[in-house]
Amino acid sequence: MANSVARQEMPKIDFKSPNRFLNRELSWLEFNYRVLGEAENKIHPLLERVKFLSIAASNLDEFYMVRVAGLKGQVAAGVDHPSVDGLTPSRQLIAIREKVLDLMEKQQSCWRATKSELKHSGIKILESNTVSEEEKDWLKNYFKTKVFPVLTPMAVDPAHPFPFIPNLGFSMVLRLHRHSDGQHLRALLPLPNLLERFVRLPGDDIRLISLDSIITQNIQDIFPDFDINQAAWFRVIRDTEFEIDEEAEDLIRTMGSALKQRIHGSIIKLSVNKDIPSDLCRMITDEIEVSALDVVLHDDLIGLSDTIELYSIDRPDLKFKPFDIRFPERVRELGGDCFEAIRTKDFIVHHPYESFDVVVQFIRQAARDPNVIAVKQTLYRTSNNSPTVAALIEAAEAGKSVTAMVELKARFDEEANIKWARDLERAGANVVFGFMDKKTHAKISLVVRREGEQLRSYAHFGTGNYHPDTAKVYTDLSFFTCDPVICNDAALVFNFMTGYTAPKQLIKLSISPDNLRVKLNKLIEDEIGHAKAGRPAGIFAKMNSLVDPDMIDNFYRASNAGVRVNIIVRGICCLRPGLIGLSENIEVKSIIGRFLEHSRILVFGNGKELPSKHAKVFITSADLMPRNLNWRVEVMVPIENPTVHQQVLEQVMMANLLDTTQSWKMKSDGCYERPDPELDSFSAHTYFMTNPSLSGRGRALDHHRPSIPHLVAINEQKGDG
Repeated sequence: MANSVARQEMPKIDFKSPNRFLNRELSWLEFNYRVLGEAENKIHPLLERVKFLSIAASNLDEFYMVRVAGLKGQVAAGVDHPSVDGLTPSRQLIAIREKVLDLMEKQQSCWRATKSELKHSGIKILESNTVSEEEKDWLKNYFKTKVFPVLTPMAVDPAHPFPFIPNLGFSMVLRLHRHSDGQHLRALLPLPNLLERFVRLPGDDIRLISLDSIITQNIQDIFPDFDINQAAWFRVIRDTEFEIDEEAEDLIRTMGSALKQRIHGSIIKLSVNKDIPSDLCRMITDEIEVSALDVVLHDDLIGLSDTIELYSIDRPDLKFKPFDIRFPERVRELGGDCFEAIRTKDFIVHHPYESFDVVVQFIRQAARDPNVIAVKQTLYRTSNNSPTVAALIEAAEAGKSVTAMVELKARFDEEANIKWARDLERAGANVVFGFMDKKTHAKISLVVRREGEQLRSYAHFGTGNYHPDTAKVYTDLSFFTCDPVICNDAALVFNFMTGYTAPKQLIKLSISPDNLRVKLNKLIEDEIGHAKAGRPAGIFAKMNSLVDPDMIDNFYRASNAGVRVNIIVRGICCLRPGLIGLSENIEVKSIIGRFLEHSRILVFGNGKELPSKHAKVFITSADLMPRNLNWRVEVMVPIENPTVHQQVLEQVMMANLLDTTQSWKMKSDGCYERPDPELDSFSAHTYFMTNPSLSGRGRALDHHRPSIPHLVAINEQKGDG
């Protein structure tokens, strides 16, 4: 979806120009335009589109809490150091505001159109003036019994200062006239967060009304001795003390010690309805000390993220059809024995199309196998009732040596991680809390098993977290191997995380911040060498974000040398593709759809036309961002087993490259556009839901081996996806 913000013609861009980079914040906003585009995409069922709208709104809230807050903190601290694209923090805030106003207007327009479609589908969102007298009576009773008891009206006068409004707090502000003495007073009515935003009226029809409409309709019951002269709803977003937030590491490092001088929790955005009386709006801005530039006027619903509640409506016809999540057949054929399956052959599991249960089973089997003597595990983010943590506790209680590397600084999960750590320690596990100056983002499990007179190690590497809930919607890869070299490297990485010894003797694994950047530079340099020697040269890369300026410059150098570079980036991309003399050999696309693309895959042609069995294929936990390459512990794993290599390259990467249904092509100005809808469409998500994967098929492999010709044939079928 191309946005309507006007853009000037770009000047000449070369290797010396800061304009060779796109601004990180503006690129993220382009990503959220694409998410909103899926809310308008008629190929999706209606309630799924509502969900996309909610996600787009929630994403924007978080962007304000973290990124805008960080830039405002820099401005307040007097930081004027420009970003790599040449924009100072203050100039970035101006550009962000212009784009955000357009984006929020499109969100409101989408909501109005969606309400109309919901109505035609039998789901009506009512306004106060559209309910019957009988329904008004029901709503009044609902208000008295379910809402009134938890509301707390608050006077605002010299004896009652304007109360603190929490982040994402939704409140009504009022001007009142008291009957008894004729005084004009001010009041505030905060809306408790735990109340549902949408209330369903009784009856077979699905009719809903917002909670704020119910309160507005019954406001006289809260202030019976007053006339309500003016009333309006507002919502605030605050700076969420972003210094502990992984999404703002770069901003914090730029600020340095100036961070300590900031006032945390200041309001950075105030949302009000367009029809709010000007004096009432001025009263709010004066009381909460927010700039007029940080006030946003809305045509319709304030807090669109709350529309996620509508997704719980029981209308399966308006949602994606369920699909069968497969369990790796190789493991099933061997009676669920993960170790025997791994000994037979390395294999990879493609989530969410294949079950995350196999990862849990791997740890659980280790806990219950009397021959297993040690289990080592990184825990960055998982669920509150984590089956992985439960299996580690079981292993520790069984007397095995269990080491858990728990990252306490995982965003939004600090409290849960502390709880896991305590539970694991009580069970007898060795719990390590990572590094003072960097986060541990790598996803590794290592199991050591006694087999005869020898010890054999089994390893699992993931591109995603050990989280059974996100594994149902995130596309990720889980790689299982007992390759002795890789497993020994994994043991060295764990020693690095638990001790002081940097792993300088790694043979196959690459880790950041030690040698991952060096390895990537070497792989790109090799492709440049192939191109200069007249051999085929190509790079396929899939990631969540591409921000690191040095890596971007390396891709530019590769393009100039004649290397064909195809990049799939779900979110932020600061590289400009298609610029003559800089990036004419680079193509960038983004896939936004039913599943959140999360796997990180890197492929290098190695002197052969891609795709090729000679290509160098890697999976990694790292995105190409400064924080991942400089400030975190990340792991990159080579994929060498022929079947696994074929699956990752010829299934996963090729299907993503061939996708047209959910793809957006990036233009050199940073905007994205969809492919021509008249062209034949192919959906990678549909393909993976309906075609079993390759490396874990077991005996079934002989009956079905999806390959490039198979994918191309599907690509030629009209209407798929």
